[in-house]
Amino acid sequence: MPFPRTSGVLLHPTCFPSRFGIGDLGLEAYRFIDFLRESCQQYWQVLPLGPVGYGNSPYASYSAMAGNPLLISPDKLLEAGLLAEEDFANLPYFPDYKVDFELVAATKIPLLKKACENFQSIAKALQKTEFAGFCQSKAYWLDDYALFMALKDANGGTSWHTWEIELVKRDPKALEQAREQLSKEILYYKFTQYEFFRQWSELKAYANMSRVEIIGDIPIYVAQDSADVWSHSDIFCLDEETFEPALMAGVPPDYFSETGQLWGNPVYDWDSLQKQDFKWWVLRFEAMLDYLDIIRIDHFRGFEAYWAVAKGEETAIDGEWLKAPGEKLFDTIKEKLGKLPIMAEDLGVITPEVEALRDKYEFPGMKILQFAFGSDPGNPFLPFNISRNSVVYTGTHDNDTTVGWYDAASEWEKQNLQLYLGSISPDGVHWDLIRLALTSHANQAIIPLQDILGWDTRTRMNFPGIAEGNWEWRYGENVLTEELSSKLKALTTLCGRVPQK
Repeated sequence: MPFPRTSGVLLHPTCFPSRFGIGDLGLEAYRFIDFLRESCQQYWQVLPLGPVGYGNSPYASYSAMAGNPLLISPDKLLEAGLLAEEDFANLPYFPDYKVDFELVAATKIPLLKKACENFQSIAKALQKTEFAGFCQSKAYWLDDYALFMALKDANGGTSWHTWEIELVKRDPKALEQAREQLSKEILYYKFTQYEFFRQWSELKAYANMSRVEIIGDIPIYVAQDSADVWSHSDIFCLDEETFEPALMAGVPPDYFSETGQLWGNPVYDWDSLQKQDFKWWVLRFEAMLDYLDIIRIDHFRGFEAYWAVAKGEETAIDGEWLKAPGEKLFDTIKEKLGKLPIMAEDLGVITPEVEALRDKYEFPGMKILQFAFGSDPGNPFLPFNISRNSVVYTGTHDNDTTVGWYDAASEWEKQNLQLYLGSISPDGVHWDLIRLALTSHANQAIIPLQDILGWDTRTRMNFPGIAEGNWEWRYGENVLTEELSSKLKALTTLCGRVPQK
């Protein structure tokens, strides 16, 4: 669906300042929404919010529907009476501009477990009723997720396909026995989801009251080691003996990598999904719309055709394109849930068939200005070639910051940009690209916070194809100044992107 002419900021919640070493859903999140409101920004775009696994990637979550417990604010638990100030007496030193995920987990998980114990002993009847209602309403994914995580802990964190075969194959008697033996651990995982969604719902209500809508991310694929693949193995292409991916997801060689990207996720068994009337996908979209205003589909082209790499390959070079039933899927979702507020990440190898699928449902595609100045006037990312039903970015979480990109660009690319602009402004190249984005025809413009701040490569979120050292950046206190807000507001107003009353 086309969107009105607006703009927003891309920032993951882990990036907020916090005394607990990682951004969370507490005070700084509310301050960020205040910054958006005062800057006349209508959108806050986040990355996937699920619990992260190896590599800390939000695109490799233990659940497609759960929230990340590390985003729960201990200060909010303090306000709720579930923790006391003395519980924070011995907090370790955390880096100011980086998330040390291992240290964060070692610090926050004991606090969450203590809050869970306190909840059981001191929660009032209304709170317990709310908790029971949450567990019942989310049971279609929460029961499997909580059991999966409890079993994963009991098995030393190993992947589910290595567990006892009765658990791998989900034998009913084995599952029931596990539920009885791990009831305390299961309750903990349900409590953390209850608390995550309680805090997130309050934050989203504040955002919406401030006329800020939240754009969330649905990765097309889910992690092999996830509650989703374990509990719905019939809808994924798995080896019948080892339960590892028989066909792995990825993309062929492209701008980001000469050997392509081999993600390792299992691809879908679309025939099985279709026989089930795409039930799992419908429930996934329904779950996302419970706590998001707009959904960005990551790797949208995979709904038309997807790159499949056979088990055993070490790169994504040797794969093949296989067809996916995208039209049938979106027709079903539309029939079940109504017209959806969807944005399509349509980067990479895009064919006329992918464009036709996107345009049939009027999903706006993405345009990245950092890609605009390396070829000829037909480049689809050049501002004058961008259509109205598009979302324009200076760069995304997979790109360098604009300052970092410009520093590393070829002289020819720099000359093209300078020729297009006339010259690089005294404000810096980051404001030049922000200005190009906001003045473009695109209905929506989204700017990473690092570009608004004018920061360099050291604040980049992700290097595609590199497994470690990503997703760690966060900003310090007092960087969202009134001067910065006023500057962004003035440009947003001039470009006709102020939210309509």
